[in-house]
Amino acid sequence: MELPLVAAAADKTKKSADKDKAAKPRSPMLITALVAVLAAGAAGGGAWYFARSSQHDSTAAKPAATKAVPAPAQYFGLEPPFVVNLNSSFDGPRYLQVEVQLMTRDPVALEAIKLHAPAIRAKLLMLFSQVEPNQIADRAGKERLQADSLAEVQKLLKAETGKPGADELLFTSFVTQ
Repeated sequence: MELPLVAAAADKTKKSADKDKAAKPRSPMLITALVAVLAAGAAGGGAWYFARSSQHDSTAAKPAATKAVPAPAQYFGLEPPFVVNLNSSFDGPRYLQVEVQLMTRDPVALEAIKLHAPAIRAKLLMLFSQVEPNQIADRAGKERLQADSLAEVQKLLKAETGKPGADELLFTSFVTQ
């Protein structure tokens, strides 16, 4: 009776040897696939790291490049102060008196502003006379009028010279009555 046990044991050994033969070809393939996945991941991670570090380097270099000192500001006052009737039907006539300064950093633009000062005054007078008192009652309204005034000046200068010319328009005095 010992023969069948030995035959059964030999059968099991043969079956496990067959399994090992069948498993061995898969394992190098699996190892190769894992190595390929790891290599691709490392390459992708390296590319991401270097791209990210070069972005940080380029953004760090920008402030140094933009720290160049701008040309000095030059101002031109539109004299005399503007005095206009405000567009209002409440409580009789209302007035606005405003002093305007134009700022530029370009000497050529400053000369253009001086040359076209009469046209600039005319455009601003028309703009100021269209204002209603409630539109300039608060700071936001005054800032809106200031922005609209700058846009008018830049539009005129662009039509005359091809460049906006004025960088800022400042109200140095603002009186309503």
